[in-house]
Amino acid sequence: MVKKKEEIPEWVTDEIQNAKFKKPVEMKKTGYILEFYYDDNKIDVQLYDGLEDGRHIVTMDVAKDIKIDDLLKGEVYEFIFDQHKAPLSKKVTEFLEKEKEIEMSAIFQFDLKSLELMDVGSNETVDTDVEE
Repeated sequence: MVKKKEEIPEWVTDEIQNAKFKKPVEMKKTGYILEFYYDDNKIDVQLYDGLEDGRHIVTMDVAKDIKIDDLLKGEVYEFIFDQHKAPLSKKVTEFLEKEKEIEMSAIFQFDLKSLELMDVGSNETVDTDVEE
């Protein structure tokens, strides 16, 4: 008889769903938009510099004063966003790692506050360290 793969226990699910977020940290990073989620007012963003947990792709909640229809996929933006972090207990972290092979010690949420389209297409950048 094959044993059915165990589901995530209720105590793990409860902690994840009821995680307490710490005070947000404002961050400024460059990257580009991968996808729009109009119904949820969210965007997926690829950041050039990774976050503390190593990820480069995040889903951000978009502030109500930013119109998603005005944004462009694949263009370089400077994003200003709040990063909310809710650490998980050692017990939950160890369970996820050992039983589910998931490395996760915290839950993150990202709130986009503003963004600015960067002008990266111009050739006006000059490298002053190179002599010709």
